[in-house]
Amino acid sequence: MSNASGIASHIPAKAYARRRKQLMRMAGDDAILVLPAANEVIRSRDTHYPYRQDSDLWYLTGFPEPEAVLVLVPGRKHGETLLFCRERDLEREGWDGPRFGPEGAVEAFGLDDAYPIADLDDILPGLLEGRSRVYYHFGRDQEFDLKLIGWLNRVRAMVRQGAQPPHEFLELGHLLDEMRLFKDRDELKLMQRAADISVQAHEVAMRAARPGVREYELQAELERVFRMHDAEPAYGSIVGAGTNGCVLHYRANNGQARDGDLILIDAGAEFRGYAADITRTFPVNGRFSAPQRALHDLVGAAQAAALAQARPGVAYEAGHNAAVETLTEGLLKLGLLKGKLEKNIADGSYRRFYRHKTGHWLGLDVHDVGEYRIEGESRLLEPGMVFTIEPGLYVSPDDATVDAKWRGIGIRTEDDVLVTKDGYQVLTDKLGRSADEIEALMAK
Repeated sequence: MSNASGIASHIPAKAYARRRKQLMRMAGDDAILVLPAANEVIRSRDTHYPYRQDSDLWYLTGFPEPEAVLVLVPGRKHGETLLFCRERDLEREGWDGPRFGPEGAVEAFGLDDAYPIADLDDILPGLLEGRSRVYYHFGRDQEFDLKLIGWLNRVRAMVRQGAQPPHEFLELGHLLDEMRLFKDRDELKLMQRAADISVQAHEVAMRAARPGVREYELQAELERVFRMHDAEPAYGSIVGAGTNGCVLHYRANNGQARDGDLILIDAGAEFRGYAADITRTFPVNGRFSAPQRALHDLVGAAQAAALAQARPGVAYEAGHNAAVETLTEGLLKLGLLKGKLEKNIADGSYRRFYRHKTGHWLGLDVHDVGEYRIEGESRLLEPGMVFTIEPGLYVSPDDATVDAKWRGIGIRTEDDVLVTKDGYQVLTDKLGRSADEIEALMAK
């Protein structure tokens, strides 16, 4: 399991600079953009959760430290890209590890200038003055919202002396989310790496499965592979055995798989900030029963139907609609639903067995940014978008309206898909997904 993937594992500094330039061009010369770093989060008493940088700040800089603020000032003669960050502090670094400090940050991240975070209070009002528009994520960090209002009020107080305070406040996401929705070549390399690591982890977990295994044992197998390849979980790994597979965001991972159970694993690695997201459902004993296989095949057919819609110019929603139609038709054939196809779709009867959408954007966040609808209409797919396709079926263990053989079966199959110029590419294609492929993989 070598890590020699032959790819650059980091995005080059000039790529971040290009993104900042593009964002500033979109914002215009009389704007200012303010992006604080993610806060450190206390886990209990004096221990913290592992630090994860704010995705937007990461997208624009690659800067990994807390207590930082990026300020972009388009057209400013003395430098457009400014970072406020922690100063070097040998005493603290002896406890917590090295810091870049302002000088190191300018050098490492290609910024125009950097200042100590303690100077933000003195410097930012002067940067706001004379700018007409402020782009910022309002309402995300209440404490920072109040600080920003304080700085704005200081500029407003100087109006009689000729100061010009900003008069427009705009949601930064309107510009940045659209940029992040389209993945460039550097990003796709990292997303492919995250996908490859995740594929390997799922294979290892499938091979470790046996009747009696605990869900957390399989979680440990998955996450061991993530860490071995310098990745970490992109979200809390879901390992649901038997009826736990019917719980969409199952988190406990402490159940035990009995002979004859299916195991649903929804888990993905995060590599250099970029997420993969894969779900597979497999029999703990290596062989699907006839009812399990029938539903698994149906989910596979729905995924194939959705995948056929993954190409430029097609509405994003078309994939979901194709999956719903395939699933509903199959449920009618198998006798889990009764009546006419159109009526079952129109009145939402299928939702008893399929409660979620067929996917989401994927990138620096697992449920990544980007609009799904534009002016009320489902947006059209374009090259560079990456999303998941993840139909499923979940039959409640106490659903007395269906034959007992179906009850308690939960199945989802999920892959990561890039829209290309003329179609699609499945980033997670190396992992078997049909019942035959899964049985063959588990028999190895």
